Amino acid sequence: MTGAETGTAAPVARSDESRRTRLRQLLRGLRARLVVAFLLVAAVSALTTAALTYREARNAILERSQDTAINDLRAQINSLAPDLPVPPGRADLDEFARQLDRSGKARDWDVEADYEGVPGEGSDADVAVPDALRESVEQRHVPAFQRVERDGEPWLLIGMPVTRAHDHAPSKLSVYARLPLRAEEANVEELVNAAQRGALPVLALALVPALFAARGVLRPVRKLRQAAGRLAEGKLDTRLEVKGGDELAELSRTFNDMAAHLEENVAELRRLESNSRRFAADVSHELRTPLAAMSAVTDVLDEDAEAGELDPDTASAVRLISQETGKLARMVEDLMEVSRFDAGAAALHVYDVDVAEAIRKTLQARAWQERVTTDLAADVRARLDPRRLDVVVANLVGNALHHGGEPVAVRLRAPQDGRLEIEVADNGPGIDPEVLPHVFDRFYKADSARARSEGSGLGLAIAMENVRLHGGTLRAANSEEGGAVFTIDLPLRAGEEEA
Repeated sequence: MTGAETGTAAPVARSDESRRTRLRQLLRGLRARLVVAFLLVAAVSALTTAALTYREARNAILERSQDTAINDLRAQINSLAPDLPVPPGRADLDEFARQLDRSGKARDWDVEADYEGVPGEGSDADVAVPDALRESVEQRHVPAFQRVERDGEPWLLIGMPVTRAHDHAPSKLSVYARLPLRAEEANVEELVNAAQRGALPVLALALVPALFAARGVLRPVRKLRQAAGRLAEGKLDTRLEVKGGDELAELSRTFNDMAAHLEENVAELRRLESNSRRFAADVSHELRTPLAAMSAVTDVLDEDAEAGELDPDTASAVRLISQETGKLARMVEDLMEVSRFDAGAAALHVYDVDVAEAIRKTLQARAWQERVTTDLAADVRARLDPRRLDVVVANLVGNALHHGGEPVAVRLRAPQDGRLEIEVADNGPGIDPEVLPHVFDRFYKADSARARSEGSGLGLAIAMENVRLHGGTLRAANSEEGGAVFTIDLPLRAGEEEA
């Protein structure tokens, strides 16, 4: 496969995968579920209505047919029975049955006549009357009927006791008829087929109100999602329009109340944060002048102590005061630097810098050459703020010397993909996994019992802010060989990106 074919196939594959992802999301979405639920309700309702209609229509058709057949048979019996001799012979019964057959040709029924429970010749096999039906007619002298299925055909069996004409008392004569129900069943089957043919159009029509109903439900949900997205972007004045009094309207009211409370709380937090930042900046600024005077005095006293002009106890006290004054001065400078970052007042002043040479100058300025090993790629130039790069490297190396183990190693790797990488590693015990996520937090101390330390607790936080200002990243991890590793990732053109 050529390179052009590979490049063409990859976007096509990504496009197909994107379409499949969108299709899966659509099928799993609330709209699809609402439409399916609506269609299921419509289908269940239609099927239930069709089943009830089928049952009622079938019963009505069959009952009308059997009532008509019973009335016709009774009329024919009342017309022909008075001519029978008493008692009738089998030949008379057969003739009586044949006359009834001829009179019912339109209904295509088969008739059997019994006298004292004895059927006429040759008719028993035609009708095949069940014992229960025969008992109802001959012993209880009541008309009876029964629908049966024989050889896959539906039939109606009718049993009719014959009464005497002069006193309407039960006689010993009874008539049984078998009537085919093929036409009635065909009508019922046609009714079922019509219902089945109408089911798909009904469901198709139900799809339209289902889509409108889903749209009506999803519109406020979609607006709620969009409003939540704007709220997440920081637009705390976002509100929803409330219409109606249903559950979705109540949800919109709840969202508006939540957004209002959130806006109030965030405004209060911002006010408090602004006040705290202003306080720290003001305090730091006010401390600079007296600290400058104190530093000048301690410098003079340090010179006297070094010259031996002070007694040992006074000289020791002077050295302690000098150390604490220097520590306080560094802390004030760090606080002012952090305040500038918080206020967004920190700015980059970028130049074309030889990165390896800048790192060497940082180590030389602090006399760390003997304690730090370097592996610096040559001819690595980048547009950086050299002062801020100095602060980052100095803070990381100083942290490694104070809290890690010597020797500390600084590595500069050759740029790749327009970015350069600097590593600062030590040979100490490493960073506790529980502490690792907090190493760049301000004033964080791994040992809470340690009330005092040589630093301000802001060095790593300031290093992180300076790296971010360049558009880079700063990561902390533990090396497999032991010790902590801090990795700086910077763009080669930080000044242009910042501009």
